[in-house]
Amino acid sequence: MSTSSHLKCHTINRETGNRIKQLIVDSVTEEPVDREDQIKGCEVAKDELVPIEGDELDEIALESTHTINIEAFCRRSEVDERYLDRPYYLAAEDKVSREAFAVIRDAMKKKSMAGLGRVVLYKRERVVLLEPYGKGLLATLLRYHDEIRSPTAYFEDMPDGKPTDEMRSLAEELIDRAARKFDPKTFEDRYEGALVALVNGKAAKPAKGSKGAKASGAKASGNVVNLMEALKRSIASEKSETPKSESRKATGKGTARSSGGSTARKTAARKTKKAA
Repeated sequence: MSTSSHLKCHTINRETGNRIKQLIVDSVTEEPVDREDQIKGCEVAKDELVPIEGDELDEIALESTHTINIEAFCRRSEVDERYLDRPYYLAAEDKVSREAFAVIRDAMKKKSMAGLGRVVLYKRERVVLLEPYGKGLLATLLRYHDEIRSPTAYFEDMPDGKPTDEMRSLAEELIDRAARKFDPKTFEDRYEGALVALVNGKAAKPAKGSKGAKASGAKASGNVVNLMEALKRSIASEKSETPKSESRKATGKGTARSSGGSTARKTAARKTKKAA
């Protein structure tokens, strides 16, 4: 579904301008390893790797049939957003199957239900969520349960106390002030734009005696309400008005740590267009 065409950059040799290539070497002997000698090694303990040959992987690999087998139906609202991985547009492949496809689509729409199925992509089985979308379906690959991290450890430093009515009112006022209808077109990749301008400026040959175009840095929008800064200023003002005998020294800890989600392979079944 994504139509983005980001600028591709490669690592090159500054002296020659040529692209560089990586050489695979043995981590101990530092000798180059030929492609035919490169196999998988699965870690079962620290510094203990079990070698797996390519033909052994082929034996357990699943065949890509480009067919989605629906196993169950559920309410879309029951699916935790954390499990959503990558969406694709899904349409019927041939004229014969379009009628059955439309029947399933309309039935799910009427019942407000989504389908849960499995599909084999690149020899690996993925769970997929199917839901009506326009004339077709939106097929979203789901993460497996063991790929989802528990939020407990990441939020343990967050305070449990309830904010004061004044602080909550301030936050609500700031939210109301910045509230608007969601429009993805208003969110542009400013870094990508600055990078393209930089590349175009350096790629163009400037006239003799003139300098190449200089790209301006990615500028942030000036019409932005910084909620945290506003709250901090309010807290600071509140503390400055509190008698010293009653004030307490505030101690701060780090906020929630970010968690890196697993990255799924980019795949698409036949007659399926990537959605994002």
